[in-house]
Amino acid sequence: MDGLLIDSEPLWGRAMREVFATVGVDLTMELASHTTGLRTAEVVDYWHNYFKWEGKDNLQVTNEIIDAVINKIVAEGEAMEGLEYILDYFTKKNFKIGLASSSPLRLIESAVDHMGIRDRFHAISSAEFESHGKPHPAVYLTCAKKLGSTPLECLAFEDSVTGMTAAKAARMKTVVVPEAHNRQNKRYALADVQLDSLLEFNDEILARLQA
Repeated sequence: MDGLLIDSEPLWGRAMREVFATVGVDLTMELASHTTGLRTAEVVDYWHNYFKWEGKDNLQVTNEIIDAVINKIVAEGEAMEGLEYILDYFTKKNFKIGLASSSPLRLIESAVDHMGIRDRFHAISSAEFESHGKPHPAVYLTCAKKLGSTPLECLAFEDSVTGMTAAKAARMKTVVVPEAHNRQNKRYALADVQLDSLLEFNDEILARLQA
């Protein structure tokens, strides 16, 4: 969802910097990129182990970040290029569509409601309720089960290396649409297809993936 359906990665970055600043941590954009795709609690645990701040426990910092991101999404969240196109594309072909995200469920629900796309999904799964977050495949496996599909029948769309790794570990065909500054990352070679935009996906690519 984040960075693929909604342009929320900058909002996450701002929210984290604002909240971490309250415990004396200067989290640069470069540092924040190290934890992209992880669950919020895992991000907070990671940086707490690094910076060893005091005054607020990890749960409080986690909740403050989630609240801040939700507020920013509702106030200024915008759909990524090609969102309506890709949802319409698979809806017209009678595909079941699931959303598998590392974000907490309350944030996912706020985002899909804000964009008016909740009814486009047949299943929504949050890694919040899994024993392991991405790059572990758990959230993808749960989403496939909710859809009544086997992972081998699924096609996953991702924007991060962490998410791509999770989808491939679930044995799903995977399309990656990385952020512009990260398109040259050689780790994306693990994906079946790499695109610059969701708008580039077409019948030819689908046929190749189904072959």
